[in-house]
Amino acid sequence: MKSATKAFSIVLALCAGAAFAEVEATDPIVIAHKDLMKSFGGAAKTLGGMASGDTAFDAAAAEAAKAKLVSGSADIPAVFEKPGSDPASEAKPEIWTNWDDFVLKAKALGDAATALDASSADGVKAGMGAVGGACKACHTAYRL
Repeated sequence: MKSATKAFSIVLALCAGAAFAEVEATDPIVIAHKDLMKSFGGAAKTLGGMASGDTAFDAAAAEAAKAKLVSGSADIPAVFEKPGSDPASEAKPEIWTNWDDFVLKAKALGDAATALDASSADGVKAGMGAVGGACKACHTAYRL
């Protein structure tokens, strides 16, 4: 399996897992956590569809999805600054006990998204491996 296809599969699996495990949150902090992650899922779906060829390449949509990943990754430390108390949370408590590592993983996502070339289908395809890897690294460590 090619690395871009594998990365796309990983991103979709991470996003699909969130969709199936969805429980309605009531804590505003947890809602903010989940909303940010949903925005990443939407951006990854857009880029992943283009990377796999399932969706026609659209430079404006690719750039918008990339921008969402870049800006959202910069927001992770502020959005996750406080843990929520809601059974709907999928955040492991290790986020706050391993804060520096969590922030480094957020930065890794931002770096991967920034490096992604959204000007062509080939650029998106080439960059999705790093984006998917950054998502997976954080979710493996910090998501229930």
